[in-house]
Amino acid sequence: MNLKKALNKDFKLALKKIKKYDKIAVFRHQRPDFDAIGTQLGLVYWLRDSFPTKEIHFIGKDFSQFKDTLYPAMETVDDNFFENKFLAIIVDTGNSQRIDDERYKKADFIIKFDHHPNDEPYGNINIIANELSSASELVSTFCMNFEKKYPLPILSCKYFYSGIVGDTGRFLFSSVDCYTFEVASRLLKYGLKPAFDVYDKMYEKDIESLNLQRYVLNNMKVSSKGVAYYILLDEDLKELNIEADRGKEHLSLMSNIKNIPIWFSITEYKEKNEFRVSIRSKKIDISKVANKYHGGGHINASGATIYSIDEIDSLIKDLEDLI
Repeated sequence: MNLKKALNKDFKLALKKIKKYDKIAVFRHQRPDFDAIGTQLGLVYWLRDSFPTKEIHFIGKDFSQFKDTLYPAMETVDDNFFENKFLAIIVDTGNSQRIDDERYKKADFIIKFDHHPNDEPYGNINIIANELSSASELVSTFCMNFEKKYPLPILSCKYFYSGIVGDTGRFLFSSVDCYTFEVASRLLKYGLKPAFDVYDKMYEKDIESLNLQRYVLNNMKVSSKGVAYYILLDEDLKELNIEADRGKEHLSLMSNIKNIPIWFSITEYKEKNEFRVSIRSKKIDISKVANKYHGGGHINASGATIYSIDEIDSLIKDLEDLI
């Protein structure tokens, strides 16, 4: 693949920096999805397996959607770790405002791995491939570039695979190409069993999730031009007994409905006086609308924030104008 050749120089520079530092911290974005955590953990376990004498941590807050499921609890890392020279590796995070934990700023050197447009090249090394389906696909490619000397442990394969699956909607999205399947296939060659190692826990549901699904189906609205959406206010979250982080959990329920090219969810974060918006589309570029509403992301999957529910009419109109 030409991509690997294009990135080979940066891959070698990144590995050189990894070898240089005895302390490494891997960061990802706030309110992580499968790709953010999968990439972060996949890289950490590869680093720990390849360089066992180094002190390596994964950084970020626990996220309710992933507690007691596919991933381990996030580490609590003392401030003392960040007082000496360390390497920060930041994955799946387009801009520095979204990095979960500001202690990355204390890093002696920063490597950025991302598959979003490089609007803010905040790394000392910026390894960007926005043609790839996921950050997990990119970082898997990086690790596999050196697999003869540093093979991937099974846990890395598990986490990278979950990130690819999460960001491709189980290989359904338009970002998927033959290389996506090539990377997934190479992860399977290490002995990964997707059903047992990934899918069983990735898609396991609790009662609260089923109640949320029922709420979405009963409360979904569709605008006159085909924008579908649902709203979860603080009172709805309390009645459903879920945290706000789970608000977008069933966004995909609206993804395959005829004549609905764009859909979104709005979840109230009362303690922050804001409403977080998750927007999806089949083919239409929604990223510019997301940018207008304090957000951003991919062409077909973006996030935004509004500060009053009264802004919803303006948001719907802007999305309808795209249609």
